[in-house]
Amino acid sequence: MNRTHLVTFPFLILFVFATSSCQTTTEKALDKRGTVHVAEPGGSKKKDKKKKGSENTASVTAPYGMGQPNLPTGRNPNISIPRGNLSGTAKKYSRVSMNEPYIALTFDDGPHATNTPRLLDMLKERNVKATFYVVGTNAKQYPHILRRMINEGHEIGNHTKTHPSLTKLSDAGVRNEMNYCRDAIVAATGVPPVTMRPPYGATSSRLESLIHSEYGYPSIMWSVDPQDWKKPGPRTVANRLVSGAGPGGILLVHDIHRETIDAMPETLDRLLAKGYRFVTVSQLIKLGQRGGGMTSSGEAVGESRVASAR
Repeated sequence: MNRTHLVTFPFLILFVFATSSCQTTTEKALDKRGTVHVAEPGGSKKKDKKKKGSENTASVTAPYGMGQPNLPTGRNPNISIPRGNLSGTAKKYSRVSMNEPYIALTFDDGPHATNTPRLLDMLKERNVKATFYVVGTNAKQYPHILRRMINEGHEIGNHTKTHPSLTKLSDAGVRNEMNYCRDAIVAATGVPPVTMRPPYGATSSRLESLIHSEYGYPSIMWSVDPQDWKKPGPRTVANRLVSGAGPGGILLVHDIHRETIDAMPETLDRLLAKGYRFVTVSQLIKLGQRGGGMTSSGEAVGESRVASAR
């Protein structure tokens, strides 16, 4: 090895070491700023800041979008309670009086072409049964979604043809709205609705009597309204539903809003973790008629389980 080699060799070592150290320091700094490295076609790497919706960003979505520890995906038990045939029930319900931790989750104004199927996937994963108050024109447009609801154990209620305020209509107008929606549901599923929900919650004693006597439907209101139609964000919707829930509660949301569907995994898992059990509206009413709830195995619900759900 001549003198030239002796001079060059240490220089190369120094250059390689400095380059490696510099890259490591840069990568650490980038990581601290929330930047990630994404391999692109051809083997090159591009530095992109974490940005929602960026195709070149590799990021891990925080559980429920808030960095909270993931709750295990809960599973609602199979609950054998007959449905339908609500004769002898009250004309209107906002909740059902009981101490047991049963609740009904209800979705209004659908079905929606993409939101409702996504929601049904979430419910199926957790064996949660819900009640859908569908608008007749939407039911007519998406009968296959209604069939899926029934096939997966959900319940469908009458929410009128075009979502008007029924208190502003004549009796003939009310009948037209109710008949259209009922007929659309039956045409799609073969299963007639047994409850209805007045759009906007607009009702009166006279209207409730008319609907109850002519259709047999109790008018279903709600005990919890997270005002998801104002789009306050998924976390807010989830918090309002969970904090407002109580035994015999009827929870109102809308499956036409994407953010509402985004709120459902957290909502469902938190309520299941608190000991709540989901049933359809007609099942909830029948539990109230019994004067108490039963577990899926037919055993009486214990007080300790009730307390854990409060």
